[in-house]
Amino acid sequence: MARPTPLSGFPEWLPDARVVEQHILDTLRRTFELHGFAGIETRAVEPLDQLLRKGETSKEVYVLSRLQEDGSGGDRADKQLGLHFDLTVPFARYVLENAGRLTFPFKRHQIQKVWRGERPQDGRFREFVQADIDVVGAGELPYHYEVELPLVMAEALGALREIGVPEVRVLVNNRRVAEGFYRGIGLEDVDGVLRNIDKIDKIGPERVAQLLVDECGATAEQAQACLDLAAIHGADTTVVDRVRALAASHGVESALLDQGLSELGALITAASRRAPGVVVADLKIARGLDYYTGSVYETVLVGHEELGSICSGGRYDTLASDGANTYPGVGLSIGVSRLVSRLVGAGLVAATRSVPAAVLVAVTDEESRAQSDEVALALRARGIPCDVAPAAAKFGKQIRYADRRGIPFVWFPGRDELADDGSTTRGADQVKDIRSGEQSSAESASWSPPAEDLWPRVVPAAQ
Repeated sequence: MARPTPLSGFPEWLPDARVVEQHILDTLRRTFELHGFAGIETRAVEPLDQLLRKGETSKEVYVLSRLQEDGSGGDRADKQLGLHFDLTVPFARYVLENAGRLTFPFKRHQIQKVWRGERPQDGRFREFVQADIDVVGAGELPYHYEVELPLVMAEALGALREIGVPEVRVLVNNRRVAEGFYRGIGLEDVDGVLRNIDKIDKIGPERVAQLLVDECGATAEQAQACLDLAAIHGADTTVVDRVRALAASHGVESALLDQGLSELGALITAASRRAPGVVVADLKIARGLDYYTGSVYETVLVGHEELGSICSGGRYDTLASDGANTYPGVGLSIGVSRLVSRLVGAGLVAATRSVPAAVLVAVTDEESRAQSDEVALALRARGIPCDVAPAAAKFGKQIRYADRRGIPFVWFPGRDELADDGSTTRGADQVKDIRSGEQSSAESASWSPPAEDLWPRVVPAAQ
């Protein structure tokens, strides 16, 4: 069989990278739960018409089909299923189906794989893990949750600084500011303007200006006004003053703009008290999906901005609605796979070892393998992860095997010794730290490795 060719966009981590990923997931989950978010998991598939009803995603959804011998069924558009491309749309459906059994406001975290058929590139995959937090209300949702969620995410990512994750910056905007300003200068295709403004970092302001003229019916002056708004950026409430001054220069008076600026100013003020410098207003943040209605967020790694946003989201008021009841929400999503790929690929973090075993129990000979198994059983019963050597090779070879796997300790069961009276006694077991070469007697009922060696750890790569 020929060596298989990897599928682009479908990452498969080696064991050491998997250790990094699991550490990140555990840290995120712990932080989310500290803030009261309950964990859920939704199915991998959704009806295709539900996946396509919001945002520009029709070309990205993986559609499921089943091969059938008779060729019947499975191709009716209203019966087709697709793999979910994010966790927000499935969560909205989950809320509608379970509204009678949930207590609102409902705070949930969700960590699952998603699938998106976009062009693979650095940090962008077709199959990847997302970690989401959302708060959903019944009928209404207080604005303070739009302040709380980006700060929870900043705390979760900040908890990863100790392993070498770079500083994060949460960039925020408010859709009401953008919509109020665009309508105030005479533009009606707000969704089109937002989608194009969202491309500034990818294609540059000049090309975006041309798209605004060609696709959204803007004049050159209107396009420039949109770019001027997008250029406003800052970590304090002077941002609000600059937007008001720009609006006044174009004769814009808008209640929607005023509401958005009031909300944006409240977010920046609260964030500056709780996490100074972490949350920054950036008026070019738009988010391409059209279900966002209020605050929108994108998060970058400081010094790695070219990777793009590793965490994004926003406020949505009508995504979860059955016609009679509406469940507004706000949420953010971390692209865990994107984060792992950058941390590992750039050599920023490393696992202390790629296997869980802290101890390799050596085997003197195959006849005494049961003795080695007994030692391993005793160690595992005390919560010490260990493995037994695969073959009774020379001890030097068994030590090299442990070294290749990154296992720090090798355990040598005591050998039977012949006494002067002809009886046999078992000699003391020995344990060796193969990094330092230190070796000492040990008993499986009481010996433990140092705490830092008990399980694999994730550390800055320089350590």
